[in-house]
Amino acid sequence: MNCRVVVEAAVPVYDVATEDEAIRIAISKTGEMLNPDLNYVEINMGTRTSPSGDELLPAFIAADEALVALELEMTVFNVEREEHAARIARKEIGMRLENIPLEILDVEILEEDDDEDEESADTPTDESSDESIAVEEAARADGNSEEEILPEFEDLIE
Repeated sequence: MNCRVVVEAAVPVYDVATEDEAIRIAISKTGEMLNPDLNYVEINMGTRTSPSGDELLPAFIAADEALVALELEMTVFNVEREEHAARIARKEIGMRLENIPLEILDVEILEEDDDEDEESADTPTDESSDESIAVEEAARADGNSEEEILPEFEDLIE
């Protein structure tokens, strides 16, 4: 089972004047900490709401210091349960983001299409495999065995 995990991070930013500046710096700072090891983690602005339900910017500024809410999305492959995926994502991200609090927001099970997996496994990766697949298909159509085809294939390459 594969899962998409969303983790919220509270990133502190210092010496900022505006919310937009704080958000840009927080995203940049987080990207530097995650790369190159976790370059597959998507960094998005988080969401905050006031008690009355109004939507707020993800940054809170006080005394030229800000706390920015970011959402980090990561796909975890081959897990047994959603809790397992959440623990893996939190551990992997948390190891790179030292002293930054993390909270699991969402764990979504990704649909696995067996047909797509089989098609992608049959998809050739380079030109030589294209030729070998074409030769094998031609042999099946003619009723020839693979042993008879291989010498012809090698002659084509030479």
